[in-house]
Formats: sequence, structure tokens, C-alpha cells
Amino acid sequence: MLYSEKVMDHFRNPRNVGVIEHADGVGEVGNAKCGDIMKIYLKIDHDTVSDVKFETFGCGSAIASSSMATEMIKGKPLDQVADLTNKAVVEALDGLPAHKLHCSVLAEEAVKAALKDYYNKQGIPYDPKQFPDISCAGCH
Repeated sequence: MLYSEKVMDHFRNPRNVGVIEHADGVGEVGNAKCGDIMKIYLKIDHDTVSDVKFETFGCGSAIASSSMATEMIKGKPLDQVADLTNKAVVEALDGLPAHKLHCSVLAEEAVKAALKDYYNKQGIPYDPKQFPDISCAGCH
């Protein structure tokens, strides 16, 4: 089978879909050329993600990756959110086909872009190495 049950579940029943008005941090990655665009909204209280929503325009793997990533960071302290990796997202989904791994990279990048946006808005210093340039690296 091409997709795991978890991927199919998160695709059919995505968690945390939507927009957070006046979000504390917003990250958008991807481009229309590669076909996948993800936008992550963070609500942060006491250095913890109290709410997270996403909007994803893309394939089922992109939607499932966004959904899983939001589930993985909800309720977590910001230092744990910053440590989210695409590998962890893929493992939580019980795997993705090789040609769809870039979807998990986009999910990681969108979360980190939203976190970086929050730090910038709040004037909180951070290590730039923690936030590599967002480039849609998996796009062909």
C-alpha cells in the first residue's frame, strides 16, 4: 500500500484546519510552481503553543503532514516546537512515499516560519541557525 492508515486518516480527517485571527505567529511556505502551499497559525501563551491551525493547498501527503505537525506541537513549549523535524512528522505518519517526503519538509518549515515570525514580532532573540532559509527545497 502506498499510504499508511495514519496518512489516510489525517488526509480524510485533518486536525486543526482553519485560521487563527490575530495569530501570534504565522508561517507560509511553498509556492504555486511546486503545487504545495502551507500556512501555519500559532497562538502562544506563556511560551507554549495554546492553539495551532493550518491552511494547506496541496496533495494528500501535504495535508496529512500539516495535520500531523499541528498535532505534534499543540500544547508544547516553544523550545520543543523549534526541535520539530520532518523526520519526526514522517515517523508519526508511519511513513510517506519517497517522492512525497518534501511534504513533511514543508510542514517543518511552515512551523518554524511561524515560530520565527512570533519571535520577530515579540523581539525575542533567537539563533538564526535554528531557522534555515525557507526555500521549498523539495520542489521540483
